Amino acid sequence: MGIKLIASDMDGTLLNDEGKISERNAAAIRKALDAGVIFTIATGRMYCSIEPYAEKLGLDVPLIAYNGAYVKGSLSKEVLYDSPLDYETSLSVLDYCRQKNYYVQAYVDDTLLVKETSDFAQMYASFAGVEFVALGERFYKLAKAPHKLLLMTAPGRNAEIKQELTEEFGNKIMMTNSFSDFLEVINPEVSKWNAVKALAEQNGIDLRDTMCIGDSNNDFEMISSAGLGVAVANANDRIRNAAKMVTAANNGDGVALAIETVLAQQILVED
Repeated sequence: MGIKLIASDMDGTLLNDEGKISERNAAAIRKALDAGVIFTIATGRMYCSIEPYAEKLGLDVPLIAYNGAYVKGSLSKEVLYDSPLDYETSLSVLDYCRQKNYYVQAYVDDTLLVKETSDFAQMYASFAGVEFVALGERFYKLAKAPHKLLLMTAPGRNAEIKQELTEEFGNKIMMTNSFSDFLEVINPEVSKWNAVKALAEQNGIDLRDTMCIGDSNNDFEMISSAGLGVAVANANDRIRNAAKMVTAANNGDGVALAIETVLAQQILVED
């Protein structure tokens, strides 16, 4: 027994508030890799937004993007899992957002698509380090099914709009969020944990030997289901309550502290 696979969320977890991986976090990950532990990133972000961080860490593993809807090798570029939203459902959600005048953006072929240039679109593109493509009215008739739709809600309206969409679309969609004013719409069969499970099975790793680290609602399934679920200190109460261990905050090298603690315990057991 021992941790053989670690999956970490990015924003609010692996990254500090400046959007960077600290030297201590990077060093701890390299130490885990040297010890034969598989380390991967599991995020709601686009695959192309993860790549620079994976390259910095020297990861040669499948990366989990779009909350598990898309899993692709960091070096091999082999697509291991691809589960977009149902096409007709996605068009219905887009049309609903148009009628309600809700801001929504879509992700197709790892490209960020929006209706038009806006403060929301520019803010997100800058945050994620990607470009966006404005389609005009064609945005509401996407050519392909998106891996995710993202609504940006007015402050305090997230729960209300989530309830609206639940009543309108039921179990045709699944909704989660990584930030309080984001509402992410994905295939109901998708989750970060399902992707972690597939990666563990691919490598013959018992699920009890997995560690997942996160801070927000889109991390809940993997935090509550992993052999060792870890919440950073800045995680919301739901995640903290679901975790078996609480580490330091994202600005306090929480990922490194969790890895260092686990590796030290495993060395003691081996000795």
